[in-house]
Amino acid sequence: MTLIIGDQAPDFTLVNQFGENVTLSDFRGKKPVVMVFYPLSFSGICTGELCELRDNFDRFDRDNVELLAISVDSKFVQKMFAEHEGYKFSVLADFWPHGGVAKDYGVFIEDAGISNRATFVIDTNGVLVAKFVTAPGQARSLDEYDRALESLHV
Repeated sequence: MTLIIGDQAPDFTLVNQFGENVTLSDFRGKKPVVMVFYPLSFSGICTGELCELRDNFDRFDRDNVELLAISVDSKFVQKMFAEHEGYKFSVLADFWPHGGVAKDYGVFIEDAGISNRATFVIDTNGVLVAKFVTAPGQARSLDEYDRALESLHV
């Protein structure tokens, strides 16, 4: 399934690093959401990307955006990863069914059993307003996030 700008974002509930359920639709009417799919916790590029988001969190916070990072790792791995790197945003486990949310968003790589690096920006109505996906092995830039966040102000 390929989502296009203007589509309603598929709802989901995943557990975060604190063992809490996070449901996308709970943010409707309250705040926009940026979903950051990444392949694996503790891997080089993924850690670098999420640490860059951690270090530049004000870009999201100033617009009251909920930042959700998602990989196929278990909640136990996500807990250790978030603690080790000091992530204050939710790090969600798309563990079971394996990659189910990544599949719903069209970014699961079946052969590898992981999600691609993909970012989805969802407005307060639950509508997809921006997205970008990078090639395997290629990190996302902060400039891409800035451009995507601008779509919330259109």
